[in-house]
Amino acid sequence: MAKHLFKKGEPRPANAGRKVGIPNKATADVKALAQSYAPEAVKELARLALNAQSEQARVTAIKEILDRAFGKPHITAEVNAPREVRDLSTAELLRILAAHGVFGDEAEEPERLH
Repeated sequence: MAKHLFKKGEPRPANAGRKVGIPNKATADVKALAQSYAPEAVKELARLALNAQSEQARVTAIKEILDRAFGKPHITAEVNAPREVRDLSTAELLRILAAHGVFGDEAEEPERLH
């Protein structure tokens, strides 16, 4: 195991780690072996997608084929981090109110009172 020249929790030096574009030598052999089975694996996925008795197996095989052909769909997640109301912008407050049916989606920024 390589000895680390930096302490845990401290930022790494700018030149630390593997450079962009340099393959990972530790996993290169495993990746090459797995790639050698790829054509047969895709054929098996196609066979399962068309002929598996289980509907779940067919759907899973179809999904795997589509992911490989077109890439996995982007996943979005809504994160609700607790914030103080006073830290929210007017637009954010209006969106929250609209989402809860308190205020319409078509509402524009209200006029300032002062």
